[in-house]
Amino acid sequence: MTLRFGPLLLAALVTLNFSVAASNKRAGGLSVLKRNAAREFPSVFQAWAPAQIAGEDPLTALSSHDLVFCSAGLMGLAWNDARAGLATGFKSEGLSVARAKRATLLQRNPRQIILCEIRYRDAPRNFLPDDSPWWKRSASGERESGWAEGKFFKLNFAHPEYRRQVARQCRAAVESGVFDGIMLDWWDEGREPADRLALLEEVRAAIGRDALIIVNSNDRPLPLSAPFIDGIFLECYDTRTPARWKKIADTLRWARGALHGGRFACLEFWYHQSRQDLNLMRAVTTLSLTLSDGYCLFSDPNSLPSPDHLHDWYSFWNKSLGRPIAIGVDRPDGAIERRFEHGLAVHNPMGNPPVTVVFATDNRSLASGVVARTHRVASADGDIFVADK
Repeated sequence: MTLRFGPLLLAALVTLNFSVAASNKRAGGLSVLKRNAAREFPSVFQAWAPAQIAGEDPLTALSSHDLVFCSAGLMGLAWNDARAGLATGFKSEGLSVARAKRATLLQRNPRQIILCEIRYRDAPRNFLPDDSPWWKRSASGERESGWAEGKFFKLNFAHPEYRRQVARQCRAAVESGVFDGIMLDWWDEGREPADRLALLEEVRAAIGRDALIIVNSNDRPLPLSAPFIDGIFLECYDTRTPARWKKIADTLRWARGALHGGRFACLEFWYHQSRQDLNLMRAVTTLSLTLSDGYCLFSDPNSLPSPDHLHDWYSFWNKSLGRPIAIGVDRPDGAIERRFEHGLAVHNPMGNPPVTVVFATDNRSLASGVVARTHRVASADGDIFVADK
């Protein structure tokens, strides 16, 4: 990926990349890009909230995911200021605990990537002093409302000094030796595009080229941001029409071309009726498998009173396919398929009729458990097929 860096970014990368690389080395294990590239599939991520796996301790559940983005607190860190927005680093007493937790996670899952969410767009009332110029305010001087569910207020990332503060926090997260990069939520290039790009340039300069930046684009492509980011989080809150499924697939195709060289997409669907909407779980998994080298998640909708993004763990997610051996291809019947070392993934989008998959030898459907040479994949569904042994 060719990055169009500005003068600020180029100058900073020369000096800062060494300290970030040293932090990654202290953290141990493979580099973050090698961990991303060495995964087997399916590959599942965690968006803040954990998998609820009966009988499993929280650390084991956490390590089941190949990528996690979370608050600093999940790893045992606390910012070094009571007003988190003013903090420039973490309290020292939490660092050893957090690094030990990371080491344990990587011992259990050597491919895992851990990212820290950094607040830049909105935050709770106590994030900054009431009179801070870093709050975004209306013409009357009142703080503007942000995420309604969390009762957050918007932050003024148009303020150059606040952008520098966000970048300082990003650098602190990466240099802690706990995180492989950072995550920025609520990323919409249709709103304040110049300020967003200026923020990305500050952040990339602060963390260097060896750390990751992913942003939440929902189902939108991000052509302006693409040179600065390593991944997109597709938080697909609306998956009820064929048109939305097509838009999501189009964005994945865009990401595959624009975020090449080890970059990736994290694709999430929310359930419609319950966590037992297994066709939707299989659909999001196989859509991710066929159109990206990224990560998938099937979780609770945000409308529930429980924490957002809680989810089950499904046997369909167990590593059955190995590595991809080809890119995904559009089938004549409207489905999408992709071959892997140990099998075939097939995605059938909403609005497309059921499709028939034919093999020369017996294959097992991981959706049904049926072993046969001919299988059916329903609309708005997907399946993984492996050779019967």
